[in-house]
Amino acid sequence: MRRYRRSTTIVTLLAAALVIRLVLAVDGQKIGLPNCPTICGGVKVPYPFGIVPGCHLLGFDLICEDTRYNGTPRLFLWGDDGLQVTHISHNDSTLLLLSPELMAGRPPNNDSSSSSKRSHLAAPASLFVVKQQLMQWKLLSSALQGSNETRPGNATCPRDLYLESSTALCHSSYSTCQATTLYDSDPDFPRNISGYTCKCHDGYQGNAYLTDGCQGLIIGLGVGSGAMFFLLVLSTTFMIHRIMTRKKRMRQKFFKQNRGQLLQQLVCQRADISERMILTLEELEKATNNFDKAREVGGGGHGTVYKGILSSLHVVAIKKSKIVIQREIDEFINEVVILSQIRHRNVVKLHGCCLETEVPLLVYEFISNGTLYNHLHVKALVSLPWKDRVRIAVETARALAYLHSLVLMPIIHRDIKSPNILLDDNLTVKLSDFGASRYIPIDQTGLDTTVQGTFGYLDPMYHSTGHLTEKSDVYSFGVILIELLTRKKPVTYRSLEGHGLVNHFATLLSEGNLVCILDPQVIKEAGGEVIDIALLAAMCVKPISKERPTMRLVEMTLESIHAAKEYASSDITEESEENYVGVNDMSIGGTSEDTVQGGIEH
Repeated sequence: MRRYRRSTTIVTLLAAALVIRLVLAVDGQKIGLPNCPTICGGVKVPYPFGIVPGCHLLGFDLICEDTRYNGTPRLFLWGDDGLQVTHISHNDSTLLLLSPELMAGRPPNNDSSSSSKRSHLAAPASLFVVKQQLMQWKLLSSALQGSNETRPGNATCPRDLYLESSTALCHSSYSTCQATTLYDSDPDFPRNISGYTCKCHDGYQGNAYLTDGCQGLIIGLGVGSGAMFFLLVLSTTFMIHRIMTRKKRMRQKFFKQNRGQLLQQLVCQRADISERMILTLEELEKATNNFDKAREVGGGGHGTVYKGILSSLHVVAIKKSKIVIQREIDEFINEVVILSQIRHRNVVKLHGCCLETEVPLLVYEFISNGTLYNHLHVKALVSLPWKDRVRIAVETARALAYLHSLVLMPIIHRDIKSPNILLDDNLTVKLSDFGASRYIPIDQTGLDTTVQGTFGYLDPMYHSTGHLTEKSDVYSFGVILIELLTRKKPVTYRSLEGHGLVNHFATLLSEGNLVCILDPQVIKEAGGEVIDIALLAAMCVKPISKERPTMRLVEMTLESIHAAKEYASSDITEESEENYVGVNDMSIGGTSEDTVQGGIEH
């Protein structure tokens, strides 16, 4: 790790050195003629402008006044009584000037010998005011025709007749001259003024009016920087290789560590898992577009679920932990071990897992229709039809009864709640989230564990003693039945007296006031089976676990209720339909509270 950090530091320093060299190269580019001053009071003075004789093109002379402003030099156009220049731009051929208002307060010039303000510059220069504080300049010439005609470099641009060399004013070989036409609004002599400006080619920067003024990036860097750049590329390549190698070793380490832990549990539980279920991290990254946030479909405080498509074209849900602690690793391994043994139509199918991360990734079949919680607790007045709620209760009971009594070693889910009951497109139940699940040895009825679950669904006896039995799942399932009957949220519900959902439901049931808490949709759609299911729910949530029925008995009871309802529905004729509706209304109370009380007492 130390060597890794040291190498990273070296690359960072090299990169910083290169950046500094780049900045210095740009700042160090020539902007004026040799041995000529090019700065006045912090303002750069590029050629063709100049502040001393012999350093500027004819007509482009500026004045640097450094004796009258508290020792701070200032740059002026047309003498120190003219306009103050604050910036000169080659890109758009302009001068940025301070207006007289902004210059107010400077000491007046009482020197009668100072030159008067000039209204024009000598050829070949021309200055043309286009708006307040901005002045555009160009080189006078009528050789270029058209407002946008361009010519390449110093070969074909107009010649400088004022210099002995008679060369083009666009001195750089990597420059272009472009024609410009400006209107001079002088009231005495209005006219169009033709001329041109010089600019560097694309990919070059600098001063096109100097012989070596336009420089490309590589030329600007020079040989030394080129070597530094090569060294940086070489070092970066080396570091990338090191990082990739390190990541590969970490993946191998996690795979070995997690696979060992997984195999140990599989051997202990006499289970097996096919090697084809072991997926690579690379495949899962490809399936989720590198775990793109747009692929997130759910999750909570412990992990995030992503939608992905495997190379086999299976659409899957990939569960990735947010927390890297041993408990999370244990839970993910535990879920792989348990789901690898379960084959049930109402339990979510595990496609595989990835062991190359510190906390393994779990890959399930993708269930597209959300959870029971999502379907029940909608803002609309109507949610799941009653007949679907009964069927969902039956299928959930089947799955739990299977876990408790039909697998090689009984499994307690330990976190039964509506958000863990997935629904497919046909509203078929898929029980999920087995991270907290525990095996119960055949010769035991329970085991002592750290309490885990969700308040509102959590067995109070398990919570107070820490002793986990299959009756803890029965209690949680009873809460699910109450949730299906009432459409109230077990975690947050509080009555006016401050009671939770289970206590309030049991109280109303015993008082014969069940109609006060039932979902109005259930009252409208259901029949006499509501009382049966309510009584069954009350049995499941009894405070003492031994008084609760087994999940097998709960399943059989719900199966008979569901079958009776299906049989009654299919046996109704059109002639008796109105009478049947009336019976429905009476059996759950309709609008008469006395009828409900009579049904509960019976």
